[in-house]
Amino acid sequence: MEKKILVTRSSLPPLEEYVEEIRDIFESHWLTNMGEKHAALTEALRSFFGVPEVTLFQNGHLALEFALQALGIRGEVITTPFTFASTTWAIVRSGLTPVFCDIDPETYTMDPAKLEALITPHTAAILPVHVYGTLCDTEALADIAARYHLPLIYDAAHAFGVRRDGKSAAAFGDMAMFSFHATKVFHTIEGGAICCHDSELSQKLFRLKNFGIQENETYCIGGNGKMNEFEAAMGLCNLRHFPEEIAKRKRVYEQYLDLLADVTGLKLPTKQVGVTPNYAYFPVVFLDTYGETRDEAAERLQAKGYYPRRYFYPCTNAFSFLGQRYAPESTPIAAAISRRVLTLPLYADLEAADVEEICRILRREA
Repeated sequence: MEKKILVTRSSLPPLEEYVEEIRDIFESHWLTNMGEKHAALTEALRSFFGVPEVTLFQNGHLALEFALQALGIRGEVITTPFTFASTTWAIVRSGLTPVFCDIDPETYTMDPAKLEALITPHTAAILPVHVYGTLCDTEALADIAARYHLPLIYDAAHAFGVRRDGKSAAAFGDMAMFSFHATKVFHTIEGGAICCHDSELSQKLFRLKNFGIQENETYCIGGNGKMNEFEAAMGLCNLRHFPEEIAKRKRVYEQYLDLLADVTGLKLPTKQVGVTPNYAYFPVVFLDTYGETRDEAAERLQAKGYYPRRYFYPCTNAFSFLGQRYAPESTPIAAAISRRVLTLPLYADLEAADVEEICRILRREA
């Protein structure tokens, strides 16, 4: 069978553990609509994140859409084009207009120095993205948001378990969205959450994800964003194994750092001071001095059965669906990184021998 190592692979708890976790679901026949597993995972994540309010959703994309809708805003949302399409589509599908801010060339996250020039009377919110598990400049962004009285919502899809000076990524901003998709460092098969500090906002999010049903059996406009019991059960199992998951990913991450450190023309990720990482991704940026393009290197890896990902490419402000209003040239750093970045295979059970082979290929030794 031909070798095929993808950029990621879902981690799973022991089968027997998951079977035991879902046993009482079969006994109760309570499959969805915020049952015992949903409640247990909500409480476990409140403790894990260290935040008072956690609202679970069917996926991270719906969570972000409902977060924007819960604010009741109209106008423009400043965000980054260096992200997965979901971030931009959540803005557009909520009837809002994205405005794209360029990124910092080291962290690949929204550059606060370029943010203020984009704020206008039409600006309704700021939506930065923590990328690859690297945190935004949360202090600078909080200062700008406060001075302009703008809601600050983080797309923290990549930042589960990441902390700055002991403070969870979930605690920054007015809201933080997490994705629990099967490819993430922590997953519930499909799933997501919004974390915040405002109980009224949390209650609004709860109503929005549950068809807008209110306590007195009246309705506001809402939808269906509920996480089911089987997904919550998977989350409870995976949360127990999260420390060992991170330890395994750290081993792969540090092996890449060690074997690629002296390769001319490869820009490797750098450690953030005061930040506890989650080793979610290993992005490599191909500089001109490497002597080969990103795509040429990717083709050589694929020929040997390794499938990295051009993540993120293209920038979302290059999408034709948005019409002629946007262009990647308006955010030149994001555009340049997007054309050069490759995320290498990284998951908990990736064999050391495969990491060595990937690095030999990138070092042109294989």
